[in-house]
Amino acid sequence: MSLGDGGYHGLMRFPVVLFDLDGTLIDSGGMILASFKHAARTVLGREVPDERILAAVGGPGLLEQMRALDASRVDELVRTYREHNEPLHAELRACPGIEDVLARLSEQGRRLGVVTAKRRATIQLAFDVLPIAQYFDAIVGSDETQRHKPHPDPILRALELLGAQPHEAAYVGDSPFDVRAAKAAGVYAIAVTWGGIHTRERVAEEAPDAIVDSCEELLGVL
Repeated sequence: MSLGDGGYHGLMRFPVVLFDLDGTLIDSGGMILASFKHAARTVLGREVPDERILAAVGGPGLLEQMRALDASRVDELVRTYREHNEPLHAELRACPGIEDVLARLSEQGRRLGVVTAKRRATIQLAFDVLPIAQYFDAIVGSDETQRHKPHPDPILRALELLGAQPHEAAYVGDSPFDVRAAKAAGVYAIAVTWGGIHTRERVAEEAPDAIVDSCEELLGVL
């Protein structure tokens, strides 16, 4: 039975599927890295190692990341990052194959959501470029909850918006923070390896329920 023939409909494993944005739906790792390095260089006159920057992506959010660099210049760092980052969205691409995944899940009648560390305004920048917004019934950005991933709050907020229970849902993400948040929320934790932001080894340390390397594999797990 092929994945696309709707044969799974009656025994749909997860009627609700939530997705992280960076490195899961959108190929934004390079963009984030470039903007972060630009901000550190421009404001602080220093180079920050790639590993250090990437290790924190997808977790507590931009303000916290900048606070860790220099607590006294957070506003300036964030402003400089955004000035560099926002125009880059014009070149943004979806992760290969993910638009097809969203279309197929949607055709199967599943309800989809986005749970991300990005602000609503930045999420919109991505949606303006990529034709995927129509697939999502719930969007939870960093401005919607007090606590962020790896706390479960953003995922629980998305479930609330969808009127769904944790056992009905899977959360698909590429970072250790995504896996920890999913487990804390009681949803099925799926880690993807195509984001290029976090290593497979690092994500595996969090013991996700599944690790997938391709979109076909993702559909198989869902």
